[in-house]
Amino acid sequence: MTTTTSIEAPSTSPVASLAIMMRALKLPTFARYAGEVAQKAEREGWTFGQYLHHLAELEIHERRRRRIERYLKDSDLLPEKTLATLTRSRLTPKVAKMLPTLCEGSFVERGDNLLAFGLPGRGKTHVVCAIGYELIQRGYRVFFTATFALVQRLLAAKRDLRLEKELAVLDTYDAVILDDIGYVQQSRDEMEVLFTFLAERYERKTVIITSNVVFSEWDRIFKDPMTTAAAIDRLVHHSVILEMTGTSVRAEAAEQAKKEAATTVTKPTTVKDKQATNEVDGEV
Repeated sequence: MTTTTSIEAPSTSPVASLAIMMRALKLPTFARYAGEVAQKAEREGWTFGQYLHHLAELEIHERRRRRIERYLKDSDLLPEKTLATLTRSRLTPKVAKMLPTLCEGSFVERGDNLLAFGLPGRGKTHVVCAIGYELIQRGYRVFFTATFALVQRLLAAKRDLRLEKELAVLDTYDAVILDDIGYVQQSRDEMEVLFTFLAERYERKTVIITSNVVFSEWDRIFKDPMTTAAAIDRLVHHSVILEMTGTSVRAEAAEQAKKEAATTVTKPTTVKDKQATNEVDGEV
């Protein structure tokens, strides 16, 4: 004797039942808009396929929005350094021309690196953060950190015998931005964990670096000449290099503030002004 299992008709309406099933299938946007879209579909004479297609579009859009929101929160990117706040007129013509292509993220897709060199105050951090924000909008995971902070994080992980696990966490990011690598002058242990991180990502995942120190001076970062050469080789092999020149943004801002302060002239007090003041104060 063959036993068949049947599904009894739900006591609720078909749309309400659909919403319940969509929540069970972890399709919250389907569930939220099922009734509203059903009414619109009836009014406009949609087919069942059109109805489902519209709900699927809403679900995909909402998932993308939540994912980007999560990526932004997780990125630690500096909030004020976006593409909208970047003064493009300060960029060299070459960098300005490359910027739109970099924001599209094809170099991340290939696992290439991005290296921004220049003296302090030339806008390196702003440019790489702006690119980072645009990459997130395109679905890439990005993590921003000062280089010294990452080194200390990896060093602590090594001491706790969990370096491999920490590297695996960092590997979930499509691009890791290391800011101000030139300010780091590590001990041998610190140098080794930084090199390990760079070697792990070589030809697989993107590293974005800002530095005010040219390659010829990187031996003061990695100490050992052989390690320095190996690190540079891995970074440059597949990379885009931005040379940030021009004047310092911070120096210009300070100079402008100084000029504004100098143009503030205190109006001299005349005898007539003093007399009027005394009358207001009740003096004769």
